[in-house]
Amino acid sequence: MNSDLFALIRGRVGAALAASAAAVPEDVLARIEVSPPREAAHGDMASNAAMVAAKAVGQPPRVLAETLARHLATAPEIAAAEVAGPGFLNIRLHPAALHAVIPAILAAGEAYGDATIGAGERVNVEYVSANPTGPMHIGHCRGAVVGDALANLLAKTGFAVTREYYVNDSGAQVTALAWAAYWRYLRAIGSDIAAEDFAARAPSGLQYRGEYLIPVGAALAEKFGRSLAAEDGGVAPPEMWFERVRDCAIAAMMAAIREDLDLLGVRPDVFASERELVASGAVEAVIARLAQAGLIYEGVLAPPKGKLPEDWEPREQTLFRATQFGDDVDRPLRKSDGSATYFANDIAYHADKIGRGFTTLIDVWGADHGGYVARMQAAIRALAGDRARFDVLLCQIVHVLKGGQPVRMSKRAGTFVTLRDLIEEVGRDVVRFIMLTRKSDAQMEFDLDQAVAETRENPVFYVQYAHARCRSVLRHAAEQGFPTTPEALAGVALDSLADAAELALIRRLAGWPRLVEGAARAFEPHRIAFFLYDLAGDFHILWNRGREAATLRFIQPERPAETGARLALVAATAMVIRSGLAVMGVAPVEEMR
Repeated sequence: MNSDLFALIRGRVGAALAASAAAVPEDVLARIEVSPPREAAHGDMASNAAMVAAKAVGQPPRVLAETLARHLATAPEIAAAEVAGPGFLNIRLHPAALHAVIPAILAAGEAYGDATIGAGERVNVEYVSANPTGPMHIGHCRGAVVGDALANLLAKTGFAVTREYYVNDSGAQVTALAWAAYWRYLRAIGSDIAAEDFAARAPSGLQYRGEYLIPVGAALAEKFGRSLAAEDGGVAPPEMWFERVRDCAIAAMMAAIREDLDLLGVRPDVFASERELVASGAVEAVIARLAQAGLIYEGVLAPPKGKLPEDWEPREQTLFRATQFGDDVDRPLRKSDGSATYFANDIAYHADKIGRGFTTLIDVWGADHGGYVARMQAAIRALAGDRARFDVLLCQIVHVLKGGQPVRMSKRAGTFVTLRDLIEEVGRDVVRFIMLTRKSDAQMEFDLDQAVAETRENPVFYVQYAHARCRSVLRHAAEQGFPTTPEALAGVALDSLADAAELALIRRLAGWPRLVEGAARAFEPHRIAFFLYDLAGDFHILWNRGREAATLRFIQPERPAETGARLALVAATAMVIRSGLAVMGVAPVEEMR
């Protein structure tokens, strides 16, 4: 029996179509779906095969559906196939076909749902990539979880995944960080220079005033003494201190970021440095490459639409022909001082990824970068044509609430909720799970009260409670002498699993491989959280049915055959929950305190 029941029945539908009509084009076959029906009363599965293929085979959809239904009725797994509406197929399975899902799960364990659709394709998932200018905050958290869960999901479906963090250690923000760290250094050696006075000396003012830079200043003072300051303890010329302070500040920030990511269970395979990329000559090389392809010119852009910025001027610039690849305007590659733009650096970075052999590039960005997507897509098309796929997942902002009111938990950081604060408040697993309970491009409210509530409204508790209940049943069964290992349960008779709640739970379990594959193809890891919540609901319904009806209890010492069947179902449910939680990066709970 195929461990993916939906794939098996889809194969039966395809065979029925092949037996019912002449050759059907591949693009038509690819659109055929076998999915759960909208209403359970309509059967176990539904298919759009006749609706999709009718035009290609030259038959009315309902006529074709009736022919397919007759063929499908002869398949060993199918009890009945009925035509609904204009030509949809509703399929009812023999109980034995559903029962066969359970030993398949017990044999595969948490690998149930693994797929090979990736076929080893090399995928680069770049996520977080926060500027190393301060602690990780709640906004970074969502992208970190989404990117990490997506990487897990793609790995589960057969892709060769590299998790990457792009360190933006070049540019104006890092310069501002260096000046802020230098002010903390001056304070550490005893200078009484006020923030406002220092800000007047810094090129862009004193942008970063959070207390997190106090230890950086102290470390600089310990390492360099007073050698970085002027004789009077004041501000020295930047050439005396800038590079050393910048490098120390970046190293300290990245060490803190790595610690925060580790707390969240996020461990990138690669940390790619923007400054090293620029120093290697990669940016100038990619500009030259685009120029050689005739994709760069010197020109003047039209003024931006709407109100003109005060500093806008119609000057000649080095422009990339982005409009040739779908963007709405051409894009500058050099600033007025001749240095490369951030966009040029980004093109070089993505060219480097392609050069490392990745054929799919996935970037997880904050929603405020949405306007940047089209230009990067244009650049990737210019660099690789159809040889590389580029996708961006945008993550909307997260609002933290407590008692129904916005909350700011961080005193150390200044004005935002740090990732570390959030993890300390509710725990890593809760943070990760809740971050995946909405599609990434939908705004989210992280309610701290709900996150720790032991109610159905708290999805983390609801799913973890289902797993803990499964494990409790198996422990109690083992204490009473029943076999509970997957190997022992894989061979039990399952005929007694006939109650509607039991069959509903099995149907849900059967849909796990299909769900995993669909989520991976769509780059939507939040589907895992939705599935687990529904699966937990099905299990809790069955649990409650057992409390109401003695014949549905999981453990019945006087009925060992029925007990064995139900223990197999419970064990399979726990395995699928663990499989899903593993994708989300969440540890399963063995028992609830």
